[in-house]
Amino acid sequence: MKKILCFGELLLRMSPQSNGVWLQQHQLPVYVGGAELNVAYALAQWNMPVAYCTALPDNFLAKDIIQGLKNDGIDTTHIQMQGKRIGLYFLEQGTDVKNKHVYFDREFSSFVTLQPGTIHWEKVLEEINWIHFSAIVPALNDTVVKVCEEMLQVASQKNITISLDLNFRASLWQNNRNPANIVPVLAKYCNVIMGNIWSANTLLGAPLQLSGQEDVEKSAYLTHAVSTAEYILQHFPKCYTIANTFRFDTFNGGIQYYGTLYTNGQLYVSANMHCTSVKDRVGSGDCFMAGLIFGLIQQKDPQTILNFAAAAAFGKLQEVGDTTRQTIADIQKTIQQYAQS
Repeated sequence: MKKILCFGELLLRMSPQSNGVWLQQHQLPVYVGGAELNVAYALAQWNMPVAYCTALPDNFLAKDIIQGLKNDGIDTTHIQMQGKRIGLYFLEQGTDVKNKHVYFDREFSSFVTLQPGTIHWEKVLEEINWIHFSAIVPALNDTVVKVCEEMLQVASQKNITISLDLNFRASLWQNNRNPANIVPVLAKYCNVIMGNIWSANTLLGAPLQLSGQEDVEKSAYLTHAVSTAEYILQHFPKCYTIANTFRFDTFNGGIQYYGTLYTNGQLYVSANMHCTSVKDRVGSGDCFMAGLIFGLIQQKDPQTILNFAAAAAFGKLQEVGDTTRQTIADIQKTIQQYAQS
């Protein structure tokens, strides 16, 4: 059976409690994650055949992690054992990975030091019918961009579907590297692009007319979702499906959330979901992406695809850790809850 391949850097998240509590209690929770791995975990949870390609050092930590991935149903055959270290990031519990207080420690990691010509993509992609990566990959350095483009060129020749999540992490774009000059080089290969109107502006140059202020009417955001999607379709002709997520903090510490899907000239909109508290903000967008892939591969209708993706993303906000453990039944329950309301 053909598989989905997720390509990106595996990270270990160090998630201390705030105000130095972790020092007093001598506890520092560690979570395995990384944008593309989070997608792979979700798909495996939903019984989709999925493989993961990254680079890890040949040490006991990496071997423990790989065994854990295998136990959770992820094919690890294509993990490259090379380099000297696993990338890390540090984030206080309950905060967002986009927060200015997040600290990435991934310099000289095994993935960051990948070199062109070292992965035999013809072999890796033999049993693959879908590739997923995120804009975090090209943010790392120009050499990794070349490795990624090698993969996309071979995938394109094989008519493999390619999806891209427009993850934007400002702190990763260093040395005067302009993402709007780099990400489009990879986006031109992609068939499915997911993000939001702000990341599409920053990474792909799509015009932006609205701010992220809460007093903007939802109808204005939906209109903007259409214009952003049409820009992407015009400038990246291989793309046929564009999704946008809208997540806003509310005054009481909660979240308002909905998503859109644009395909075949029509905009689909999910239910407007809201909660008064959040357990963990990390990985929600990855859940949305996984939901898109899950529905598109099964050739569900666009509204069904979007409803599942948005509900999965919203449900992830109530889980601690980078990856989801939501079942299909859990997500269907969320869909039904908001369909009734």
